[in-house]
Amino acid sequence: MRNEEMLLIPGPTPVVDSIYDALAQETRGHTDPRFVKIFKSAIEKTREMFKTDGEVFVVSGSGTLAMEMALVNTVAAGEKILVISQGYFGDRFIHLGKAFGIEVDVIQSEWGSQVQTKEVEEKLTAGNYKAVTITHADTSTGVAANLDALVPLIKKHGALVILDGVCATAAMEEDMSKAYGHPDYKIDVVLTGSQKAIGVPPGLAVIAFNQSALAAREKIGRVPAYYCDIHNWIPIMNDPGKYFATPPVNLIYAYDEGMKLVLAEGMENRYKRHEAYGRAVRSALAEYGMKAIADEDVAAATLSCILYPEGLNDAAFRAALAEKGVIVAGALAHLAGKAFRIGHMGNTTNEMLEKAIVLIGETMKEMGFSVNPEKAAVIFQQCLTPLKM
Repeated sequence: MRNEEMLLIPGPTPVVDSIYDALAQETRGHTDPRFVKIFKSAIEKTREMFKTDGEVFVVSGSGTLAMEMALVNTVAAGEKILVISQGYFGDRFIHLGKAFGIEVDVIQSEWGSQVQTKEVEEKLTAGNYKAVTITHADTSTGVAANLDALVPLIKKHGALVILDGVCATAAMEEDMSKAYGHPDYKIDVVLTGSQKAIGVPPGLAVIAFNQSALAAREKIGRVPAYYCDIHNWIPIMNDPGKYFATPPVNLIYAYDEGMKLVLAEGMENRYKRHEAYGRAVRSALAEYGMKAIADEDVAAATLSCILYPEGLNDAAFRAALAEKGVIVAGALAHLAGKAFRIGHMGNTTNEMLEKAIVLIGETMKEMGFSVNPEKAAVIFQQCLTPLKM
């Protein structure tokens, strides 16, 4: 990669040369047949990744826009949703729901823990919810949702499953054709952005609706949106030569190349690689007295929120690490200054992460901590042994 720094934050993530090259191609008209061919390819690759029987949408915007599209096209004003929140970004659905006159109930877990299925069962039994939102991997905590437990529970009660995959898609399983214990128990909506595990620069909102979610849109009729109304986008996704709003031409070039890389690696291989990277990074950092706030059995494959050992100054540590070319993110809310967040997803490599582990150790040594970077590197590689076999 020709990147000057290792961008190991929870997103954006490192971009490989072939994606940069695609991004730098000549800008063409958005109805030019040459561009339309690439856009069609990107849409088909997206459909293949999600394995949906419905529609996929690739539009200019962020993951937050995708969240808004998911909600406004499935839930009408006055209807109820249940938000399953395992951190800061799960809570965003609360604000979105209220903005559109949707009644919102919330189950919030302690940061670092999953929401308990018993609580979800109690809420679903007592309420009449149109949809339930789940953050697959919360970017603030590094906690992964238990889809095997949550999806069948939600579907049993007749609600739609809206999955926020912003920090999970292309790294953690989000197969929309998968049945969770019953042929009809499937994920209805998955949303994401281009800049995380897909490994493309920011700027694209990506979302998939199955047939149940599309039926919900039809039942609503008029929605309080224009740009976010999927009725305006379905004709474009089926024929990108048509016009509704000008697509980000060069980002579509880059996204098509990114999706090509995702599918060439294979989804199962990507799931295994990301699981191994997450486990290896957390195990190696534990050698430095750094503990992830999420226990291993609930930890996300894509990023980790790591508590500092006592006496390590957050700002000084991250600034010193940045001077060595490793960029990590600060923690959010009540964890600010007490932890940092490190991404290990998308186009990150074994070599990149091992180097980061060593440089983290060297930075700690410079700040007066007695740590062993060489031992941490060995632990990192040992954790990856099953991946190499």
